[in-house]
Amino acid sequence: MAPDVWRFEDFELDGGAFELRRAGRAVRLERIPFELLRLLIEQRGQLVTRQEILERIWGKDVFLDADNAINTAVRKIRQALKDNPESPRFLHTIPGKGYRFDPLVIQETASRPSAIEAPAPGLAVSAAAVVPQDIAVGGAAKTRRQLASIAFAVVVAAVVLLALHSIGRSAKQATGKIMLAVLPLENLSGDPGEEYFTDGMTEEMITQLGSLDPQRLGVIARTSAMQYKGTRKGTAQIAKELGVQYLLEGSMRRSGNRVRVTVQLIEASDQTHVWAENYDRDLRDVLELQSDVARAVAASIQVELPQQTEARLAAAPRVDPQAHEAYLEGRQAWNLRTPPGIERSIADFNRAIAGDPDYALAYAGLADAYNLAPVFGVATPVEAFPKAEAAAERALSIDEQLGEAHTALAFAKAHFDYDWVAAEREFRRGIELDPNSADAHLFYSNSYLSPLSRHDEAIAEMKKALELDPLSMPVQSFFGRTYVWARRYNDALAQYLHCIEMNPNFALNHERLSHLYAHLGRFDDAIAEDAKARVFSGEDPAKVLAEEQTLREAGASGGGRAFWLGLLERASQKENPPEAYTNDFGRAVIYAELGQKTQALNSLEEGNAKRDLAMTELAITAEFDGMQDDPEFQNLLRRTGLRK
Repeated sequence: MAPDVWRFEDFELDGGAFELRRAGRAVRLERIPFELLRLLIEQRGQLVTRQEILERIWGKDVFLDADNAINTAVRKIRQALKDNPESPRFLHTIPGKGYRFDPLVIQETASRPSAIEAPAPGLAVSAAAVVPQDIAVGGAAKTRRQLASIAFAVVVAAVVLLALHSIGRSAKQATGKIMLAVLPLENLSGDPGEEYFTDGMTEEMITQLGSLDPQRLGVIARTSAMQYKGTRKGTAQIAKELGVQYLLEGSMRRSGNRVRVTVQLIEASDQTHVWAENYDRDLRDVLELQSDVARAVAASIQVELPQQTEARLAAAPRVDPQAHEAYLEGRQAWNLRTPPGIERSIADFNRAIAGDPDYALAYAGLADAYNLAPVFGVATPVEAFPKAEAAAERALSIDEQLGEAHTALAFAKAHFDYDWVAAEREFRRGIELDPNSADAHLFYSNSYLSPLSRHDEAIAEMKKALELDPLSMPVQSFFGRTYVWARRYNDALAQYLHCIEMNPNFALNHERLSHLYAHLGRFDDAIAEDAKARVFSGEDPAKVLAEEQTLREAGASGGGRAFWLGLLERASQKENPPEAYTNDFGRAVIYAELGQKTQALNSLEEGNAKRDLAMTELAITAEFDGMQDDPEFQNLLRRTGLRK
């Protein structure tokens, strides 16, 4: 008699009633996915090819997009069974071939159930299911020994398979989040001048998706996602490199006051196109468009949105198109991380604010720009940080839920006010509102936790930042500094060398590695790394080579002291790589290495008056360890709030 019901784990597929049930409750499954599931169960443990699926479910002569139809049916089966393609319990993809259904299945008829063997792990195993017919009857001793041996083997196999099954599921549970990457939208306007708009829309979608349900959904940061702009890499390779389960890709075309966006969600494990849609909106409604995309993605990957998130998405405001355009131009300029870029971003954000005085994101962007202005020499800390605080506070007065404004305010509170209580409050609030922000974790680590010697927490935050932004060279390299501050020099060295493997031309990383080598007394290596940093920063290679040779010759006769004297002389030069010892704090490091404590303290006092950003590193900079007992140094630590 043909079976009516198949049972696997707590599911039942009832062929007669045309119903899938879980623990006795009906699970919604449409006709095509139901028939495909039945076909796969009937041929459990065997490969069912895509061609066979097409012919058995749709027929030989049907005209349709076969790949998309099969992918859609498979996706709906997985959703119904709650089967994760990364660690499937039931439906396994055989790349380029088809699918295999693997769990232990108990096959029932109207009269009597019978156990059916399965090659993949399940929650129970029937010894009778694997006993050959020729030894399953009779009472001879040989037969009993065979039965005992087989039964023992089955028990062992069941234990091993169950353990492997549990390990696979535990590994997935340990990672916690579903990870998603938004690939750069393709600009279909034909105008390269529109790139800022498509890149800006990509960044806004990343932010929107990252705020949906941060406990369950992690979204790769812009820096790493933009590495794939114009790439020819396949989605499977990109997903592997970023460690994500889903990719969102699409294109955008702007015409007059209208914008058309086409997006599709891809499941990385089997390249299934989970969902696709076109959106055609007025430019004033781009925020609503982004909210609609976010909702659709959440529904497709079965992320249930909190009520508060639903309300926020539903309340997406209209935006002045010109103000929004100025904001996107500002973000593009800010992301360049260059002096001209920072200057231009300040002008663009101010233009956006002029167009819409209540544009909270533009104020947050302006705060970010002023926070970085001292880093790139665009303004002094005394000039920039009060403006950063004012812009961040204005953003929060408009929208208190804006995580990036809290983070920007925290940065200024730490580096300018030394208000560590307020800095911690704002950093934590920023991460609470936007835990998918790699920058929030990065700045919380290096501008608060490390300065207060909370090194284990700082390292943990850097790991979170890297999970969200794995291809970001600034984040990767800063992790090395985090290890240096924790006095974990071997880890720091390994991290800097890892950065060089990722990108050997990143000047800042070479300079940081040079500092580490110098502190460890490896002066020849320090000179070599400093030379690389200078060349990659744009200095004349011939000039750099000559200075390198001079420093080596001085070191050969004068040792480490000659090295530090050489750096002190260079500190006054106009050309220097980023983070070279050129500011007051940096010169204090050199003086401390030379044993000139008075000069070191004088430089630190000058740096404090100017609010050098590095002053927050006062308590954790190893070169100052020999000054820790000095009353003046202790007084400075108290004035910076780093000691009580």
